[in-house]
Amino acid sequence: MNLKNTIPRQKWVQLGMLAAVALLIGLLGYFPAAVEEYYSVGLYPPVASMLRIATRYIPFSLGDVIYIILCIRLIVKLVKVIILIVTNRYTREKWVRSFYNLLQLALWIYIVFKLFWGLNYNRLGIAHQLGGIDKRPYTKEEITSLTNQLIDKVNECRRLLPDTVLPQHPLEGIYAEAYNAYQSASVALPFLNYRNPSVKASLFTRLGDYMGFSGYYNPFTGEAQLRTDIPRVLIPFITCHEMAHQLGYASESEANFVGYLAASVSPDPYFRYSVYLDLFSYAQSEQVLLYGQGKDFKAFEAVIKQNRARLDTLVKKDRREIREFFNKRRNKISPAVSGLYDQYLKLNQQPEGIRSYDEVLGWLIAYRKKYGKL
Repeated sequence: MNLKNTIPRQKWVQLGMLAAVALLIGLLGYFPAAVEEYYSVGLYPPVASMLRIATRYIPFSLGDVIYIILCIRLIVKLVKVIILIVTNRYTREKWVRSFYNLLQLALWIYIVFKLFWGLNYNRLGIAHQLGGIDKRPYTKEEITSLTNQLIDKVNECRRLLPDTVLPQHPLEGIYAEAYNAYQSASVALPFLNYRNPSVKASLFTRLGDYMGFSGYYNPFTGEAQLRTDIPRVLIPFITCHEMAHQLGYASESEANFVGYLAASVSPDPYFRYSVYLDLFSYAQSEQVLLYGQGKDFKAFEAVIKQNRARLDTLVKKDRREIREFFNKRRNKISPAVSGLYDQYLKLNQQPEGIRSYDEVLGWLIAYRKKYGKL
């Protein structure tokens, strides 16, 4: 079989050029300083802003609709291919054409993904922008000190919300306050200047239990999508996290940290409570893990008892309700999907995979050391 007769020579040349472009973009990732200067603070901000302008007034998630259409087309195409294979009508020429089309599609997706957002995985990022903040491995003592401070912060914020039952702020109000929080943060940190918000409720909210997400960013449409059926107190920090992705912080740990920088300066105690409640959960989990690895059962038990005693009663109530919400929705599919996402993160400069979210603790400790505040 002559491949040139199946696919014209000109098409193979075009595919080769496309592959060369993809290769050059991939090689650019090995030069973080160049990515930071020419892409992350150069090309990317206007591209992302234009995407948000184009989608912000659409009342539903355009990105989710595109995903749905693509999935339907993929299923229809797959069914047709299976029928052809079963009926022995899928010729070698069709195999070659299918391979060519699939490779071409994959290259286009890679190029568009990288140019629209993905190169941000290779930037210098928040450490560079904060003047060389040094994130290093932390000790048990440092994580314990951080945990205690987060307990104090979360208690302080909860006491400013005197009702036993947490308020259920409207989603649009939360989105607006998240935008305001970034405007406040950008006064001291101009690189956090955020314009043209485009935050939507995910059309896949009901699948959240199986797909294991609370929010995600669509790099092709510039939209931030949120799962809206989770306890409302979690949504302010998740919104700030997804807005950080929109600003070009691709790393999950950096998005968590940037979300903290914004949410923690909000005048709304509900917002501050959301961020500190989430960060405390990360810190306590890491604290328990580190003490557990030390095989000192007495120290391990003492830390847990100390945290319980230190936490405000209403904070413990809120955390219990959040745990009960997610425990009721456990299933066997979510871990598999989380495993795929873990591999995706590892392929994109985040060797810790899903544990990259926890690395926000390293940023917090480094930030506290340099600036003396949390």
